[in-house]
Formats: sequence, structure tokens, C-alpha cells
Amino acid sequence: MTSAEPQERTADGRWRAQRLPLLVGVVGFVIVAVLAGIVLSSDDSAKGSLDVTDPARFDLPTIDGTGRVRLADFEGTPVVVNFFASWCEPCKEELPDFAEAARKLTGKVAFVAVNSKELSTPSGIALARSNGLAEAGITLARDVGPGGAGLHDAYDVRQAMPVNAFYDAEGKLLYVAPGQLTPDKLREQLQKFFGVTL
Repeated sequence: MTSAEPQERTADGRWRAQRLPLLVGVVGFVIVAVLAGIVLSSDDSAKGSLDVTDPARFDLPTIDGTGRVRLADFEGTPVVVNFFASWCEPCKEELPDFAEAARKLTGKVAFVAVNSKELSTPSGIALARSNGLAEAGITLARDVGPGGAGLHDAYDVRQAMPVNAFYDAEGKLLYVAPGQLTPDKLREQLQKFFGVTL
């Protein structure tokens, strides 16, 4: 018997380490922690991706909630992300121009329209439909977070709406344009950042 490991005598006269219950407790805790981690990670994968409002890697629900819109999905293609809302008059004015640009630049530039700061998702869906955004090939997403503006606000722009973000083919944010883009300004930005003409 050593002083480093206290022991006690059992009823039948054998010695037993007093640390055994502690060891069993630690092993039990580790097993429970590992099992909990497995359950939680499988639960997350069952739910799908979590919302991400980081402009460098956004991951949002589609406008109708049936899928996901991820920046990573557009790798290899330049992307323009437009933020719109049904209450925003300048948004309503620029959306037809974006639809036309998306039609003309199919396969060259991807367009994403994010319904943001919206009081009513059905109103945003109705505006997207009335402008034929999906038919023009624009991917439709819904912003999340406080006020339904998590991604919009992450760009740290003072302009409420609209806002347009330009990404290169590797997903690098090149420029954030606050305010409405006129057809001429949109044409200029597309030429400047992506070398494409309408």
C-alpha cells in the first residue's frame, strides 16, 4: 500500500482503490458527452443548414422556405445580390431592370434577390412574381435575423433599401452599392466588375 493511492479494506479483507468510483464517473461522463454530441449533430443535419448572415458565406432560406440559397452554390460565376421589399418604391423601380439583366446575362452572371426588412413575406413573394424575377432566372431568398434584415445589415450600409452587392466568381465581395441602381448605373457596374455588357 502506498500513500499516493489511498485504499480501504473491503468486508472480505481485500484492498480496493478509493479512486475507482471517480474513474467510473469520469468515464461515464465522457460517454454521455460523446453520445450527446452525436445526437445533436445528427439533429442539425436533419434540420438542414443553419441561417448564416455573414456576407462572405451567406446561407439563407429561399423566399418560399422550400430550399436554401448559399453564396457557395454560385462558385465559378459572378453574383449580384439585390435586396428588395414590397414597401420600397425605389426597389420596385429597379427590379424590372434586374430581371432584364438576368435574362440577358444567363450563364454569365448570377442574380440573387433577397426579400429583406419585409413586414409580410407574402407581399415580397407577390412583388417578385409581378416582376417575373424567377422566370428571369433570378434566385429568390428571404433575409433572416432581427427585423428580417440580418444579411442586409451585415453589409453595414446606411442606405435602407435597395442595396446591391457585387461578388466575383470566387465569392469575394467586390462592392456594395447603396441606393437604387438606374439601368445605366447597373450596366456600368456589370461592365466594371465582371466585364460583361448588356
